[in-house]
Amino acid sequence: MIRLDKPMTFSNNSEPEPDIAIVQRLGREYLKHHLYPENIFWLIEYSDSSLDKNLETKTKIYAEVNTPEYWVVNLKKRQLVVFQDPQDGEYRSKSTLTVGIVYPVAFLNVAISVDAIVGS
Repeated sequence: MIRLDKPMTFSNNSEPEPDIAIVQRLGREYLKHHLYPENIFWLIEYSDSSLDKNLETKTKIYAEVNTPEYWVVNLKKRQLVVFQDPQDGEYRSKSTLTVGIVYPVAFLNVAISVDAIVGS
């Protein structure tokens, strides 16, 4: 399921609202509470003026709760920054892409064009 600009409840006392969240289908369960970390496949933020916050602050927040994958779209430079493999509150893998195809960790059979994401 794809959720846009909806709050999430994390154990680290934060309630971020990512631009796009790809999450488990829980139907009416989402009417009872915000999204929990264990329901998340990956998160996407589109950044212009909030780039530093998304690349630093939010990266730590999402890694702390073991969000499997986090993407930041740098609108100024037309780049996709892909964070994967959260461990000990940090992502072990970071890739910055301007072209090519990305396969999300949770959906390895889904090919996503970087051009389509960054708007080249």
